[in-house]
Amino acid sequence: MKLILLSALILVFASALMAQDTISSVQDTIKVEQVKPAEETQASKPQASQAWKNKIYFGGYVNFSLGNYAMVGIEPMVGYKLLPFLSLGLKLRYDYISDKRYSETYNTSNYGGSLFARINTKRRIYLHAEYASYNYELFDEYGELGREWIPYLFLGGGYSQPLGGRTSLNAQILFDVLLDDRSPYKKWEPFYSVGISVGF
Repeated sequence: MKLILLSALILVFASALMAQDTISSVQDTIKVEQVKPAEETQASKPQASQAWKNKIYFGGYVNFSLGNYAMVGIEPMVGYKLLPFLSLGLKLRYDYISDKRYSETYNTSNYGGSLFARINTKRRIYLHAEYASYNYELFDEYGELGREWIPYLFLGGGYSQPLGGRTSLNAQILFDVLLDDRSPYKKWEPFYSVGISVGF
């Protein structure tokens, strides 16, 4: 009888020990599972930040137009990719002008800014639409000066050639379809731009 009781006590004690080990194991598992989401959250923050940076591109253009109203300008820009094929952006612009339409040649400068949208295609060609407003120093037939803001609506496109890494060479041609009466350019005169961009 004593042997049976002793055996029963040993079984109860062993069962209690096994149950305690099982509870500890379950608690450790719960703790590990609670830690994993926090680790994943910390790891995902740099990836989210990197993804946001990859949507931004920047660069600039050298603009030129030849003829009696000759222009050479610089145009820094920054853009943001809303979708892989669609982006919006902002440009600032400064131009040096040589106006030979009068008996005397006039040299001056213009400045302004614009908002643009681009649609990329799979063949490195992009479509471009841009609303711009530039401040011009205009000359009348008597050579008198006056500054005015003139609006433009440019439509056209360009070609982007990768140079390595995230850098590309861009060449584009645009036409003003707004054709404001005060514009110094002839109707449908093309605007050529060549520049470098990073991330486009």
